[in-house]
Amino acid sequence: MFSLPDFTVIFMNDFLRRLKALVLKEYYQLMRDSSSLTIGIIIPIMLILLIGYGLTLDIKNVPTAVVLEDASPTVQDMLSFMTGSEYFETHYVTSMREAEKLMSQRKAEAIVRIPSDFTSKLKRGHADIQIILWGVDAATARTAGGYIEAGIAQWQAANRANYPVASTGKGAVVVTSRQWFNDANTSTWVFVPGLVVMIVTLVGVFLTTMVMAREWERGTLESLFVSPVRILEILLSKIIPYFCVAMCGFWLCIFAARVLFNVPIHGSFLIILFSSVIYLIASLGMGLTISSTIRSQFLASQIALLVSMMPTMMLSGFMFDLRSSPLVIQAVGHILPATFYMELIKSLFLAGNNWPMIIKNCSVLTLYAIFFIILSFKVTRKRLE
Repeated sequence: MFSLPDFTVIFMNDFLRRLKALVLKEYYQLMRDSSSLTIGIIIPIMLILLIGYGLTLDIKNVPTAVVLEDASPTVQDMLSFMTGSEYFETHYVTSMREAEKLMSQRKAEAIVRIPSDFTSKLKRGHADIQIILWGVDAATARTAGGYIEAGIAQWQAANRANYPVASTGKGAVVVTSRQWFNDANTSTWVFVPGLVVMIVTLVGVFLTTMVMAREWERGTLESLFVSPVRILEILLSKIIPYFCVAMCGFWLCIFAARVLFNVPIHGSFLIILFSSVIYLIASLGMGLTISSTIRSQFLASQIALLVSMMPTMMLSGFMFDLRSSPLVIQAVGHILPATFYMELIKSLFLAGNNWPMIIKNCSVLTLYAIFFIILSFKVTRKRLE
């Protein structure tokens, strides 16, 4: 008769032996399945390169028609910020008719008109500049207008002593603008940390959902159900390989952020790693729950897209700040675990350690991870229906 310690040792040995066999099976299946490797490795690399290099909210090379009715050295000096700038593609013309023709042909999205009496009025203390923007693309128009106004304001600040009244008459005060948490003033620094969330979600939810649903359709889980293995061992054997694949995607993002895009990490990297592990466990649990509930591969993939990938891209703060959205959209966004992870990752990369937010968001992610793992355990039945 076995004592309790002997029974525990035998149980653990059997548990680890079965788990090792199941994990090796999953690894072999993963290596043979090119689609899983494509989703887990190739697509993350493509996302890093395409979004990091291609997706940007910065407006560059704005076609701008400059109407120089007054071509004095003062005017040329004032507009020198456009020369050689990556933000403007400048076309100098001498009449509004030429500028309007360029805009009607969509060869110019902004017109800067310098009146013929600009220099003389400037010396008297009041001069006007007309800016006309292509309003069909409102976002581009606002940004281009802001660039032009900022360049002119900078020139006025630098020449305040020569034109004190034209410089608002508030004395020798030079205003220097700076954007907090994005010293490079580039949206790439905002998008690249968000890629960590996208890739972990892609592998954790979508790939896990596809793999489990495919096994349900093929009937390969039947052989496991008639074997001595337990539900916990089956779930762990599914979690471990795809956890490793997702972490490969995570390290690819970190490498791209630091080496390719020079994104700073102002916060603790250990907290970034810790929160990523928690969120990945929650994502894996969500994927297992979906695939165990919806055993059709096609339907499970569609549901995974609807409840994970699309909301993560649109409602987590990846594309835009949720605070500018209606309250209903904000409420929906804050139901998603990705929203808390996105806020945490961006803050740790660009702002530093905000401990109240770190504690709150990590706690919420931990609750999500526990919830989805327990739920996946409940819905995965060791029986066929």
